[in-house]
Order: sequence, then C-alpha cells, then structure tokens
Amino acid sequence: MSAFATTLATALAPSNLAARKCFARQRVSAGAKNAIVVKPQRALPTIASIRQQQAPAQAFRKAVETRNSVRMGIPSKGRMAEETMELLNACQLKVRKINPRQYAAEIPNVPGMEVWFQRATDVVRKLDSGDIDIGIVGYDMLREIGNENPDLVVVHDALGFGGCHLAVAVPQAWDNVNSMRDLLSDKRWSKERPLRVVTAYMNLATQFFKDQGFEHVELTTADGALEAAPAMGAADCILDLVSSGVTLRENNLKQIEGGRVLESQGVLVASRTALLNRPGTLEIIHEMLERLEAHLRAEGLFMVTANVRGKDAAEVATQLAANGGQLLRGLQGPTISPIYTPSSDGSPSKEGSFFAVSLAVPKARIYETVKQLRKEGGSGVLVFPLTYVFDEEPPRWTSLMNNLGLDARNYDHLKVGQ
Repeated sequence: MSAFATTLATALAPSNLAARKCFARQRVSAGAKNAIVVKPQRALPTIASIRQQQAPAQAFRKAVETRNSVRMGIPSKGRMAEETMELLNACQLKVRKINPRQYAAEIPNVPGMEVWFQRATDVVRKLDSGDIDIGIVGYDMLREIGNENPDLVVVHDALGFGGCHLAVAVPQAWDNVNSMRDLLSDKRWSKERPLRVVTAYMNLATQFFKDQGFEHVELTTADGALEAAPAMGAADCILDLVSSGVTLRENNLKQIEGGRVLESQGVLVASRTALLNRPGTLEIIHEMLERLEAHLRAEGLFMVTANVRGKDAAEVATQLAANGGQLLRGLQGPTISPIYTPSSDGSPSKEGSFFAVSLAVPKARIYETVKQLRKEGGSGVLVFPLTYVFDEEPPRWTSLMNNLGLDARNYDHLKVGQ
C-alpha cells in the first residue's frame, strides 16, 4: 500500500472520522425551541464557567543577576503604539531604532536603557517574568494580564492617551434590561441555559460577574469583532472596551447601568523587584517621571505676560490680588518683575515704573485673563504655550518611594556604580 493510501485509510477510519466530526448543538433562542445550530467544535473559542475558573499559574521569574541592562517595553502596533511614541517624543525621549526590522531600540537621552517593542499583552507578561523592568501599557491590559500581581507597580497612572472603559453591552432590543440588576434578575438564565458573555478579558470578566452575584454565566473568549456576536447568536451580550460608543450603537448594542468594570488609559508600570534590586532602574524612572509630569502638567497651559504700571512690585501684586482674584493668581501667584524703561534722553522714566506680570493660565481662560489685565492697566500682552512645568519634586515620585519603603532623598545605593 502506498504512503498516500495508508494516510487516506487512517483518516477515514471510524474513530478518526468521529473525532474530526465533533459538532455541538446549541439553542438559538428561547422562542425557537426546536431550532438547532450545528457548528464545528474545532472552531469554538475557549469557554469557561465562572464557577470553574482557576487562578492563573505564576510565571517563572528570571533572577535580576541574569542581565545588567535596564529594559523598557512599549506597544509595537496600533493606536497605543502611536500615542506612546508621540508622548515620548514630546518629552524629549525620542526612541531610535538602529535597524527598522528589529524590535530593539534605544532612547539616546536615557543611556543605559534598552527599549523593546512588544504586543501590549506581552509587555505585561514580560514585566511579570522579569524580561523587562519598565513598561507603558493600557491599564486594562495591566489588570487583565497582571492579575493584581504585587510586583507590578503603577508609577504613573494617567499618561493622557488611550482613554476608554471596559463595560458590559447588551442588545438594544432588550427593553427590560437597563442595568446589571435587571440582567441578574432575568429569568432566562439558568444552569441549563446560562448567560453567554463573549469577551477578551476573561480574568476581569470572571471577577466582575462573580462580584455582581451571577451564578449562571458562560464566558467565551474571541480575538475581535465582539460586537457581532449577539446578532450572530454566538453570545447574549459582550464585555469589551468602549471609547465613543459609536461601534456599539451601530451594532444595536447598549451599555447598562452598573456595567462599567474599569476606566483605562495609558500607564507607566515598573517591576518592584527591578526598582529595588537592579542598579539604575530607579534613576531612569525618576528621570522619566520628571519629564512626563512636567510635560503633562504643561499641556493646555499658556503663559500670559503683560506690562503693568505701578509704584513697586508689592503695589502691583496687591492691586492684582484685590481686583483679579483667582483669575490672576497663576500657579502659585503672579510673577512680577521690574522693567527698565528709559526716557528719550536716557534717564529713568518720570511717568512711573513698569512691571512685567506673568501668569500661567488654562487655554480656556486666556481671553478672560487678558481682559482683566487690561483693566488693571496692562499693555503689550504676550501669550505663548508652555512646554514643561517642573515641580520641586514630582508628587508621583514621592508616592512611589513611599510605596517602595525608600527615602526619596537618599537612594544612592540603587544608582549605577554604587
């Protein structure tokens, strides 16, 4: 018998045919009692009951001593990748790829740190395993993949991009289901016919429905196009990320009260083990925090400068405080400095001294501020955007050091070469 004939005979054997022909029966709806949908079992996604779901096994973690370099992981594709690069560029942390085909890169302004482009899920997994020390990722991925791992420390929780929320959405045709309480009390769900939920967030979904008191839930995972699942009859509802909500509405789905699982945006994360044991990691985090905080705080702020006549700086400050109130306060108070204004013959002006008044104001209040300064005799008003606003020390740095049990002013033992 030829090899082809042997292979064909094996494939057509009754036991193999039965294995290859696995079909699952599934009710289409409560109204169509006799309707049966047959679909190949091998195409089915992963399914888990929340009563059977087990905690994921802990990943093997590599020892700090296995390498000397500090590594940061950032998303390699999609909107998160683009907005991560935009933020780093704005903070003078431009990523440079030596070879565009490689996944490794560097930030010239942060010597001693490698940058690795990874899928968002793998950024968290590699933080967990010790393959990288720092990462930028969505908070939703951190919670789903990180699964409350105490070694993963959120260094900056609001990078200002990737804003969305994870929520339950049900068909709009369900007029009587407008809240999680309605969904829980729905008599359609039972042990024999559980609520079928499709999601890419199995860990978060499991915990959420358990906390909500659901007993009869079947969670199904899929890679994309979750919004189509209810219309196809593959699921009753979905749990997915929502930004504007347009995609939900266009697929005849609606969010319900109490169905928000969490809010998400880009976050900066670091490994506690690396921060405490890998020399240089804490230094790099400090510099990155300073740059990020300074840039993000400056976003939307403009400097307004005007020349105001007065006897001295104290008189101008008192005048502005009395008439301008909070509007002319700036960040901590107006900056007032004297202006040398000579007369035509070069001698000091006899018309009174001028002082430059500078205020940092939000974009929405620029014109209001300019009008008030004019009322106070201001002229020559200049307005320009701010790039950075540096504090004495970033508040998040102090919080991080407290979290790590370290003195924010004395961590020399964790610096390179110490």
